[in-house]
Amino acid sequence: MKTLMIEMENLVKKFPHTNAAQKKDWKTAVAGISLSVRRGEVFGLLGPNGAGKTTIIRMLTMQTQPTSGRIRIDGQDISVAARSIKKRIGVVPQHVNFDQELTVWDNLELHARLHHMGHAERTERIGELLTEMELTEVRNDNVRRLSGGMKRRLLIARALIHHPQVLFLDEPTVALDPQIRRHIWDLVREIAKSGVTVLLTTHYIEEAEALCDRVSIINKGVLVDVQTPRTFCEALGTFAVEWDEEGGRAYRFFHTREEARSHARAVEERMQRVLLRPTNLEDVFIELTGRKEGL
Repeated sequence: MKTLMIEMENLVKKFPHTNAAQKKDWKTAVAGISLSVRRGEVFGLLGPNGAGKTTIIRMLTMQTQPTSGRIRIDGQDISVAARSIKKRIGVVPQHVNFDQELTVWDNLELHARLHHMGHAERTERIGELLTEMELTEVRNDNVRRLSGGMKRRLLIARALIHHPQVLFLDEPTVALDPQIRRHIWDLVREIAKSGVTVLLTTHYIEEAEALCDRVSIINKGVLVDVQTPRTFCEALGTFAVEWDEEGGRAYRFFHTREEARSHARAVEERMQRVLLRPTNLEDVFIELTGRKEGL
């Protein structure tokens, strides 16, 4: 069995806020989450906007402290070994945070220097990453001139500059068009094949389904469940039948194709537009949370 790379025990994060009665109170963003991620795994935190995913990433990467709970990276507690752990993790934030006036090369050079990489080592590593991320032709361009997809690839290159053991990706394809999104997916798969443990947050259900070995569904700061995408779907039912009713779209799930076909034929006798299809992770998400993708 693979060893654990990331461990979270009863993580809680509360923020001060003013409630509806105009009194000072505490808002719970993360409510007692316990999770573990295996070495070499691609693990997804899936949830709607505001579910607490980014707050979890910020705690794991030591950008904010938990209100309570423990975090260990490769067996080390972040509260006592932060400096050592920071050398072994890479972070791709949700929002672009480059120096927009520096070139692509200079941004990577600056980050490599922060990790105390020597001239020969950082020159070789920057060249490797520019090739892998298909950014060689724009190496001397200012970052502000890059497209959204190029900036996202540069963020990934920057996070990988020091050969991290763990890569954190916070909404890695947000606001990108489908073609570029799938290019980023290919890059993440290649990174995982190299042995890097990947933890990503996303509210794109198809992204979690395409990339993740296991997925945790987070809703309103609470862990709903953790499974492989396939296990989630099999537990709900391998086949879905959906049709239009007066109150909206209706669904039923079945474990065999024969059961699904039988139900579809029965519905067709009184309804139109009946669809029989494989169950997907979006079905699971809606059933477990009552919320649709992106809400």
